Amino acid sequence: MEVITTHLNADFDGLASMIAARKLYPEAELVFAGSQEKNVRLYLAQEMRNLYDFKKLKHIEPEKIRRLIVVDTRQARRIGPLARCLTNHGLELHLYDHHPDSPSDLGATLEIVEPLGSTTTIFTRIFRERKIEVSAEEATLMALGIYEDTGSFLHSTTTPADLEAAAWLLEQGANLDIVTQFLSVDLSSDQVGLLGDLIKNTTTYTIGSVEIAVSKLTLPEYVDNFAVIVRRLMVMENLDALFALLQMGERLYLIARSRIPEVNVGFIARDFGGGGHASAASATIRDMTLFEAEDKLVHLLHRYVRPRAMAGELMSSPVIAVTPDVCIEEANQLLTRYNITVLPVVEKAAGPDKTTEPTGVLGLISRRVVEKAIFHKLGHLPVSEYMTTEIATLPPDATLADIQELIIEYRQRLIPVVEDERVKGVITRTDLLNLLVGDPSHLPKGLLQEDEHPSVARTRNLSNLMAENLGRDIMVLLQKIGTVAEDLGYNAYVVGGFVRDLLLQTKNLDIDIVIEGNGIRFAKELARRLDGSVRTHEKFATATVILPDGQRLDVATARLEYYEYPAAMPTVELSSIKLDLFRRDFTINAMAIHLNPQHFGTLIDFFSSQNDLRERRIQVLHNLSFVEDPTRIFRAIRIEQRLDFHITRHTEKLIRNAVKMNLFDRFSGPRFLGELKQILSEDNPIPALRRMAQFDLFQFLWPDLRPNLKIDRRFVHVLTQAGRAISWFKLLYLKEKCEPWIVYLLAIYSRSRIRELINFCKRFELPEKLEKTLVRQKAAADRIARDMLHRPHMKPSEIYWLLQDLDNEGLLYLMAIARKKHIQQAVSRFVTELRKVQPLLSGHDLQEMGFTPGPLYRTMLNHLIETQLNGEITDKKTAREFILEKYGDKARKTDTEEQEDDMNQA
Repeated sequence: MEVITTHLNADFDGLASMIAARKLYPEAELVFAGSQEKNVRLYLAQEMRNLYDFKKLKHIEPEKIRRLIVVDTRQARRIGPLARCLTNHGLELHLYDHHPDSPSDLGATLEIVEPLGSTTTIFTRIFRERKIEVSAEEATLMALGIYEDTGSFLHSTTTPADLEAAAWLLEQGANLDIVTQFLSVDLSSDQVGLLGDLIKNTTTYTIGSVEIAVSKLTLPEYVDNFAVIVRRLMVMENLDALFALLQMGERLYLIARSRIPEVNVGFIARDFGGGGHASAASATIRDMTLFEAEDKLVHLLHRYVRPRAMAGELMSSPVIAVTPDVCIEEANQLLTRYNITVLPVVEKAAGPDKTTEPTGVLGLISRRVVEKAIFHKLGHLPVSEYMTTEIATLPPDATLADIQELIIEYRQRLIPVVEDERVKGVITRTDLLNLLVGDPSHLPKGLLQEDEHPSVARTRNLSNLMAENLGRDIMVLLQKIGTVAEDLGYNAYVVGGFVRDLLLQTKNLDIDIVIEGNGIRFAKELARRLDGSVRTHEKFATATVILPDGQRLDVATARLEYYEYPAAMPTVELSSIKLDLFRRDFTINAMAIHLNPQHFGTLIDFFSSQNDLRERRIQVLHNLSFVEDPTRIFRAIRIEQRLDFHITRHTEKLIRNAVKMNLFDRFSGPRFLGELKQILSEDNPIPALRRMAQFDLFQFLWPDLRPNLKIDRRFVHVLTQAGRAISWFKLLYLKEKCEPWIVYLLAIYSRSRIRELINFCKRFELPEKLEKTLVRQKAAADRIARDMLHRPHMKPSEIYWLLQDLDNEGLLYLMAIARKKHIQQAVSRFVTELRKVQPLLSGHDLQEMGFTPGPLYRTMLNHLIETQLNGEITDKKTAREFILEKYGDKARKTDTEEQEDDMNQA
């Protein structure tokens, strides 16, 4: 299915662009993502006369969409339920839009984006170039789209191309009477009354010498086409920029208009979850009162309205930079010589006489990364190996708001100022501080270090979220933890994955506690008060508290870890919660929640982790993270696949660097095995294994597999079969348990010899008992699979004797490698039926029948089970008769045997 759509609350530009797109995609269905503006609905009812067949959204199955054509927007959130199809495998996404670029824009197979007054202008150009004819009705609708979005060519976003497009449409028969009818701005008596109310509730703010009007109005119910009233207010009062906050019934709306370049209303509307362009934008505001929205709006105005170009004045020059081939030792000498903390990495350095400027910014290398690399004896490597590549640059005419956004919101400590690829200068955090220090009231929160300025801006209280998503028992437990810490004079925090999953509203009962204080002392006191037990680990200042119901709490002393050499076990020093969080693997796992009574529920986020969580990004906290602990690579892949996140490009680069360094030869086997077990314990580990193959990690996990392990059809088939077998087993709800990771590991080694599996066990230091179990299960299952291949009609007893020595993992592995369905059916019958069969007679019964206890008992009982399995014996009486018939001659001892016994006794 192909679908053409536009943004929610479609306007004439969106409708016209949809109809125009239909001429380029004649097989596509026309589908509105949501409602339409009032005038658009009137037009459809009066003028379209069912010329086009619009499909209703409820009749569309998003999962069947193979090509989606989106016009007049590039925002996933603005296409409503149709956004669900964006995850479809193999989806073609085509975008046509005229709005400015935004960080949340979708990427597409085809993107035609031009900075014009309307999207319809883009289609008009395409029609003219391809000589595509349009009817008079189509020309009229397309003219409506252009006239509306350009404000009849009065908006500052109007371009010469818009005027040319309108002229061409008039040549094709566009009817301006209809355009005038539907774009009329005459106000009704009700609208005139609302306009008066809006004027009374308008306040003017002067920000950076720019006057901006903000109007507020509360109405009992929704009023259609209120944008017309806002536009009229702007004309009447001769306003340069106007923001209208409208509480209509239970919903809150923002309508924004601007006719000056200093105020881009599109940026501000996007921060409220809406969209638009520089001169006109709107948003539906959720989870805010009218006054909260006004407060946020004023804050955003101070942030975005900075008309004066600042970057060229603020920057420092000439620029001290290095090329990517310079070694880390040499970079350290430059940092020390010039007493700076960050160096830009450029394609071409400045000339010796400094008359030419560096060109081509590639990244940044910081003193912290350089010093850590030298500590790990990596000073000989080029800076390109560990530079940060995901950086932004600014032009010399960038405003103060642009600078603040990068330094504060994105925590970029140094900004290269670039013009025509030449690095003109750099702006540092200190430069910005020096500019703002004269007016501390305008000093943005988050600019200072946390020890200079409390991180209040990065905290919020999650008590309500905790109450909604955690059970009462967990809430009581967390409050008890905070109380115990308070009594001891400590601070307690729950950290890591628990906090991440709480914000994602995903269940996670693995509670990790960090104590600012003595963690072991706290754990002992907590265990005493909760009648639990405690296990301590003095070397790492950690402990595990085991509660009476079996729940485990991991307790750590807030600590800073450092590694004496790459891939080493960490050395621990006491520290604070901030340093403890900084040592963690990824930003999304570097948040904490305060548990002490006075601060219970307060989120601690030093590293803008919430932004990464919202954008579903996985990125490390520092560039040597994988050098210090390569197991984090496997953790990143597991989290990425489980949560459907994405590893950032810079973090991907660091992973590939660690792979090239071959750090895995120095690993601690059990640590890597722990991460691998978790990956293989996922419901479907195949995507994670594919990702591991992309990073060339198989060479370290199973280097001696023959043939070389690849993600080919046979490999995927065996692992898919293993997953189905595990799912089937779980649905039986048996008392017996099974370890899925063992089944998948055996499946991975299904085409290998026993020797390769033994090598794996030795390399990852598996316990000897587990190694023997793995080897025995693989050898037995492989033999049985060959034996059963050409035996489709086995007796139940034959199945029983073949399979009785296999564990659950071995049985499921056998189902995974089975090449014939009758093998899987046999295993299924054995698990659900045959292995439960017990002999109808016991040893006590045999003794009563006159048989002397001894090895013969086992033979008789096995023979009896065999006949029962084959349905020959079904009751105890028949079982007795069978035993007497087959073994009755052995029921009593012979006279000779009795005489021999008497002689032996004598």
